[in-house]
Amino acid sequence: MVAPKPLPLDEQICFTLYRTNLAINRTYKPMLDEMGLTYPQYLVLNVLGEEDGRTIGAIATRLALESSTITPPVKRMEQARLVTRQRSPEDDRQVQVWLTEAGRALLSKSHCLGAALIEHSEMSLAKLEELNQRLQALNAALDSHLGRPE
Repeated sequence: MVAPKPLPLDEQICFTLYRTNLAINRTYKPMLDEMGLTYPQYLVLNVLGEEDGRTIGAIATRLALESSTITPPVKRMEQARLVTRQRSPEDDRQVQVWLTEAGRALLSKSHCLGAALIEHSEMSLAKLEELNQRLQALNAALDSHLGRPE
């Protein structure tokens, strides 16, 4: 029996999402460079914007990464005075991360990235929100199948 021929790359959602991720990162890069941020640091800023004082582990969980992946960008952010790190008073094994005033200001300034995405995608905010919801549903279904909580 002959094995079925794989779909062309452009017909595979995994490749489309991969290319889209690269395109978004290329769109964001000049603005992030101007702000002195890497994309992972931008994500950390946003996580802390949702809830300041999260632990390294909680930040990693929110970003679906390992704690060891989050620590280096957070340390660089601390050196840049965007965040402070301190041991949790309840459990000194836990390191909490807090935005500084400079970090909050940069988070506010980083909202231009979303506006740039809307402008360059030539899609309305409503269309991008609909797409995001559909991709979140796909993520949830795949995570559920893998036995991973959101």
